[in-house]
Amino acid sequence: MNYIHWNPPTDIINLGFFAIRWYGMLWGIGLIGATYIVARLFKEYKIADSKFASLFVYVFFGVLLGARLGHCLFYEPTYFFGSLKHFVEMFLPIRFLSDGGWRYTGYAGLASHGGVIGLLIALYLYCRQMKMEYLFVLDSIGFAAPFTEMAIRLGNLMNSEIIGKTTDVPWAFVFTHVDPLPRHPAQLYEAIFYAIVFCLGVLLYKKSKEKTVIGSGFFFGYCLTLIFNVSSTNSEQCKLCVNGP
Repeated sequence: MNYIHWNPPTDIINLGFFAIRWYGMLWGIGLIGATYIVARLFKEYKIADSKFASLFVYVFFGVLLGARLGHCLFYEPTYFFGSLKHFVEMFLPIRFLSDGGWRYTGYAGLASHGGVIGLLIALYLYCRQMKMEYLFVLDSIGFAAPFTEMAIRLGNLMNSEIIGKTTDVPWAFVFTHVDPLPRHPAQLYEAIFYAIVFCLGVLLYKKSKEKTVIGSGFFFGYCLTLIFNVSSTNSEQCKLCVNGP
């Protein structure tokens, strides 16, 4: 009875025809925060504002399309390829109803790994179009990525997904949407870890004697090593601990 019983509403605002969900809002916060961080880097390296504006467009659509398609293809391919209406739902924030109508749902299903794939493709196209050095852009995004990942994992927490193994620690969460068992809040652990990684990255950047560290590939490697490796491993373990014995 001393455990944290976690059962938050998925919607912040729900007007019936329109809803704002915690998950979508936190995704938005992650993207807006990353946009601000990269904008500061571009200004520091005296890169034209027009090039940053184009980068925002490429990143926004690359991440959104990649995350949406990643969820549909990796997690619910049978549903979304089961009929023409379901296929349309991949691209529109609605669900068709059995009575012939529809309701607004927002994009209920975004996969962070799909977002990464979409991001890398979008960055490649951006660099070709704007004649930018690919490694510089990857480093800039890698520098900001931990902040975005932190926000996404908080969104997973609000959705009661990517939960941890059963435990009896005092801070265990009971994710009532999933089962009555006390579990590690793995999403919260990851969010805290990513916040630390981001703060450490800022310190490393400020301590560096040569600001040319952006473009050397350091922050892209830093991001791959500490973010996506940990994220992939933990997500797989969490799937096993929910679906396994």
